Amino acid sequence: MAEASSRVPVRLFAAIVLSTSLAPLNSTMVAVALPEMARDLQEGSGELRQGLVTSYLLTNIVLQSPGGKLGDRLGHRRALALGQLVFALGAALAYVWPVLPVLTASRVVMAAGAAILAPSATAMLRTELPPEVRGRAFGAFGAMMGIAAGTGPKVGALLVGYFGWTSIFLANVPVLLLSAALARTAPPARATLADAPPVAAGLPAAGPAAPPARFDVLGSALLGASLMGLVLGLENAHLRWAAAIGALSLVPFVLWERRAADPVIDFSLFRRRTFVGGSLIIALQNFAMYSVLFELPQVAARLSDVGPRDVGNTLVAMMAMMVVASPLAGRASERFGARLVALIGCSLALAGMVLLAARPLVVITDAIPALLVLGAGLGLTSAPSQAAAMSDVPRDRSGMAAGITSTMRYLGGIAGLTVLGLVLTETGDRDVVLREHTTAITVFCAALLLTIGCALTLPGRGAAPARAPR
Repeated sequence: MAEASSRVPVRLFAAIVLSTSLAPLNSTMVAVALPEMARDLQEGSGELRQGLVTSYLLTNIVLQSPGGKLGDRLGHRRALALGQLVFALGAALAYVWPVLPVLTASRVVMAAGAAILAPSATAMLRTELPPEVRGRAFGAFGAMMGIAAGTGPKVGALLVGYFGWTSIFLANVPVLLLSAALARTAPPARATLADAPPVAAGLPAAGPAAPPARFDVLGSALLGASLMGLVLGLENAHLRWAAAIGALSLVPFVLWERRAADPVIDFSLFRRRTFVGGSLIIALQNFAMYSVLFELPQVAARLSDVGPRDVGNTLVAMMAMMVVASPLAGRASERFGARLVALIGCSLALAGMVLLAARPLVVITDAIPALLVLGAGLGLTSAPSQAAAMSDVPRDRSGMAAGITSTMRYLGGIAGLTVLGLVLTETGDRDVVLREHTTAITVFCAALLLTIGCALTLPGRGAAPARAPR
């Protein structure tokens, strides 16, 4: 057996990063372009936000797990190419026909493409790279996603200023073409002993492989209805009934998946401690991170007359530390084990959140020291958690697992925004604002405290990769 290289394959990694970075980049670019779009289309900001932002988010959440399962069936490289094609078609449609109904439909198409390519891209880090480089690959991957999200507003502002707001859609096409070319020319993966099938690892053969069953359409539909109901109900107070329907829809979904020949979600994955622990860390940390990103500007605006520049300069402190810490965490986890690095990261994130609650918030820039600590903690935790979770599943379920972790990430962010809606009011009374701020931060601290317990489920130094049941 050929010895696996200890270097991350550049062309393959570049193809993965270019494809998946379009999701955070597009989200922030669209946010910058909304005022120009509202003026040109003569539409209200609420209608635009629902059509272009909420529809994109909902489609992503609903299709992540089916998209990951599709990657397991088609092959992750083929699914990546399919996702790139769908995303590019949606972007081109938005550019050539810029009216609100078509823009909304195109954003749904783009989200469907992202839901196919994102889990497959993450799964490829698991299936196409040897274990000894996965930590640094996931670390660099996390750093690049942070850079994409952070530079989105600046890139969007430049495109809108020089070429008009439709250019934010057209700009995706050459990036996707380059990514597709890199993925097509990247060399195939080389097998490693840790990832070999049982017979290659010296174990008895399991017999001839059974032909694949039909795609689980009913399971995907039930999961989609459940997630859509939960998201709509959590985001909108007048749609609480939708959340109840979504929760109830989980019952037939679980019953069906337990008997489906080829389920969209294999519940045996949730019997694996590392996969569950890593997925929960991802969800809980996104719960805290996105909540802080939205809570601090609202609180600061009610306490003082704060401008967007001060808000941006403050929040970029957290994002910058995440970008710096993420690749360091990847290398450290390869040397010291995912558990130790994640424990340090979770503890730092909790310390940053406690500091945010303890430090008097007179102006928003007072939060910068706490955000630096919080960002370092989040950056140190993300890469080892995701790498450990993905390494704990069989190769042929990597896409499904990536879809689950992506869904957890989205749901964590939405849950955080829901908590903010319940805690924050519109009052301008300073004492009330500070009390609400303390209440919100306390909830975020509780979430980060739970991540420390989850980090204990991750493998330590020198731990052998777990062999997931097939």
